[in-house]
Amino acid sequence: MTGGNRAIVYVDGFNLYYGCLQGTAYRWLDLGQLCARMLPRDQIVGIKYFTAKVGPRPWNPSKSTAQRTYLRALRTVPDLTIHFGHFLTHPISARLVQRPRKGSVYVQVWKTEEKGSDVNLASHLLIDGFRARYDLAVVVSNDGDLKEPVQFVRHELNAPVGVLNPHSTRSWALSPRNLPMGSFYKPIRPGALAASQFPPMLADGGGAFSKPPGW
Repeated sequence: MTGGNRAIVYVDGFNLYYGCLQGTAYRWLDLGQLCARMLPRDQIVGIKYFTAKVGPRPWNPSKSTAQRTYLRALRTVPDLTIHFGHFLTHPISARLVQRPRKGSVYVQVWKTEEKGSDVNLASHLLIDGFRARYDLAVVVSNDGDLKEPVQFVRHELNAPVGVLNPHSTRSWALSPRNLPMGSFYKPIRPGALAASQFPPMLADGGGAFSKPPGW
């Protein structure tokens, strides 16, 4: 595609997944197709996908295998790069909502937190802006923690930032009512997800591979 704004898309992988993919038939999502569909007038010069590697879980041992397969599919998308944060898993004491008839009201549970993706996304957004690598930045997230870097790009670098929201509720921190010229807000609709799926079978330098079972 030629013409239009040079756009780089910054994808918060877990925000996207838990916002509009989890439990749906749209998890085998081709981000290249989705971005082209959502930004038809722009020249997409880069897609940056921020995530963390999922380890095997006793309750879902195949989850890490499915993620590896999906990341392999994403690597077939032109101009897409993957940037990793990490998970921290540790036990915490949590209070039960209802007091049990016997025993303590507190229980030990595992808490898993994804760390680094929001910082990595913000860093790339700012560095690319300072180096004038885009005319338009597009953030796929509704995470209000990204408010400061988004506002900095809009008001200090004078570059528009669009928001593609994977969630049903709008983040007013990222997309206030009075957006600067060129900035925009768009929800990601199920129809766009359904029309932007990888084929069931793909191939790369390692050979052919298929969509994970149950996806």
